[in-house]
Amino acid sequence: MHELAVAESLLKIVRDEGKKHGLSKVNQVRLRIGKLSTIVPEALSFSFEVISRGTLADGAELVMEVVPVRAHCRDCEIDFEADGLFFLCPQCKGALIALVSGKELEIADIEGE
Repeated sequence: MHELAVAESLLKIVRDEGKKHGLSKVNQVRLRIGKLSTIVPEALSFSFEVISRGTLADGAELVMEVVPVRAHCRDCEIDFEADGLFFLCPQCKGALIALVSGKELEIADIEGE
């Protein structure tokens, strides 16, 4: 369960940012998680809830936006949303593809007081 390690890293960032900005409590943490990131949102939420007890993030809500997989075809220069793990351009059926989004794991913002 690598979500626990991710939750630990997330909590460290939240604590550091909270301290830097003088927060006494964090109410919400918004995350952007790509579909290809292999993060299970429920497992991350549970892990964060458990390890944040007794910290400034105790009870904070994790809001997770799932970022779709988007790709760019280098042959015909179109961007498209991809499904599955193997990407072919829907227009030219080419396989010269660059991933544009879908692997993100980032904090969008932290809300607190």
